[in-house]
Amino acid sequence: MSNELCPERPLFGGAISSAFPQRFQDASNIRQVPDHQEVFVDPSRDESLIFELLDFKPDVGDVGSASWFLHDLAREQDAQGFKLIEQSHVIDVPGLSYRNIPAIATTAIGEMAISKGRQGREAQNLLKVYVANIRLKGVETDVLVTAYEPILINPLSESANAVGSGLAVPASQSGIMPMCDVIKQSLSTFKVNDWSLFGSSA
Repeated sequence: MSNELCPERPLFGGAISSAFPQRFQDASNIRQVPDHQEVFVDPSRDESLIFELLDFKPDVGDVGSASWFLHDLAREQDAQGFKLIEQSHVIDVPGLSYRNIPAIATTAIGEMAISKGRQGREAQNLLKVYVANIRLKGVETDVLVTAYEPILINPLSESANAVGSGLAVPASQSGIMPMCDVIKQSLSTFKVNDWSLFGSSA
């Protein structure tokens, strides 16, 4: 069982906050991150956790919205061998309703082979990807929380230099919180502290 510290982290200048393990470092200290994203990485395990604010997609239905975004992610990253493992029902999130307009969430888990950065297909790693979509309808925003967990690291991948190639060591063996719990933790503690972040919608 993991006894990792999970401090509350300020996101988007503190307008949003969420708690997750301390081992995840803010990637903006190392590289440029787009304004609509907050990216956290654990370089020792090549795991990452990404919070993203997107314009609400009215053409995407609530049922299965997270799996729609997961498919979209696979297309965007030119992934191979995409496989949807599971998806949740629609969950009400009463704590995130705005002006009595309810917020809902769905989650999905998939597997895909993705290359790092500009590397080609010959360097693809096999990853498990967890996506949660929080639909803040009152401010016309789709929040995406995405967690990447390597299953198999390709010897040709940049990742192999940092964490070694082959099968990734399971979190339980390392005494740390597995990614399936990291994303649950970050979702259950997700809070909007300042709705003016969402501009004119708010």
